[in-house]
Amino acid sequence: MHKFSLNRLDFPILLPAFLMVTIGLASFYSIDFLLFKQQLIFLFLSFIAYLIFLNIDYKLFRLFSKQLYFLMIFLLLTLFLLGIEARGAVRVQFSEIIKPFFIIFLAQYLTTNESRSLSKFLKALALMAPFFFLILRQPDLGNAMIYFFTTILMLLVFGFPFFYFIGLAFVLILPFPVFFTFLHDYQKERILTFIDPTRDPFGSSYNVIQSLISIGSGGWFGKGFGEATQSILKFLPERHTDFIFASISESIGFVGAIFLMGLFIFLLTRIYKISRNAHEVFPNLVLMGFYFLFMTHIFLNIGMNIGIVPIVGVTLPFVSYGGSSLLTSFIMLGIISSIKFDYKKSKPLEIV
Repeated sequence: MHKFSLNRLDFPILLPAFLMVTIGLASFYSIDFLLFKQQLIFLFLSFIAYLIFLNIDYKLFRLFSKQLYFLMIFLLLTLFLLGIEARGAVRVQFSEIIKPFFIIFLAQYLTTNESRSLSKFLKALALMAPFFFLILRQPDLGNAMIYFFTTILMLLVFGFPFFYFIGLAFVLILPFPVFFTFLHDYQKERILTFIDPTRDPFGSSYNVIQSLISIGSGGWFGKGFGEATQSILKFLPERHTDFIFASISESIGFVGAIFLMGLFIFLLTRIYKISRNAHEVFPNLVLMGFYFLFMTHIFLNIGMNIGIVPIVGVTLPFVSYGGSSLLTSFIMLGIISSIKFDYKKSKPLEIV
């Protein structure tokens, strides 16, 4: 542990995060005061987690990455023994909380040597596979996709030959009809609804139609918090989690939605700049993994809200209601700030 100091706080990262949390809190206050109070508690605990991970040397996680890997698999397996079903998915969100540590493990595996062989590429995919299939089995297609895409993007930025990825694409596309048969009925419906959004207006298409109505009814400047009828009157499903972007867009309009997306872009840009200044491959890869994780979450959530990707049940970081999602996001911010402070402290003195 490092000695705590306010100088370690990374305000350029914390500011957009707290602004996004505030927008989410305003939405919860207008929807349900109980959600607002619970999210405030989650925020307090998440910020404590940020301070803890800010003051932990991130290299410690590298030393115990193998132990972390098996612990993460064990936690996912316990869901089938202890998890409580909630609308078809388990309530305990281990799959959310372990994301930062999966990225650290993968970065450690990739940087143990400089090899970019096909066997190393395939082994990295094999190490990710238990997470993908265990989470898919919950069933949680959204988080399974996030683990998959984050892994692929980390392998890409690490520098594996591009034709490896072309070959992987063929391997995945050809058996897709077989894979499709193993999906749950509601997951199949979500994919079919993405292809034809109007195929079942009162069934599988209802969510995306109501989301688009909510976004459109917000106009340029929105109806104002407390006046968004789609979300307040519960026409919009999952208005505080999966469809929080539509709910907020109805309240603050197109201009407000652009401002929210601008905050995400600022945060991602900040993480990318920190990664460029990291001295070693390992912290650089960890930072890029967090960058890709946030980016995938944002793209999938906003994408399903506006109908350009299938509805897969993915939260919007810092904005959606939920303790697991908020805690995970602030843990990542803590590790990012820890890496930034470490390379600033070790930066050599330049005489000009």
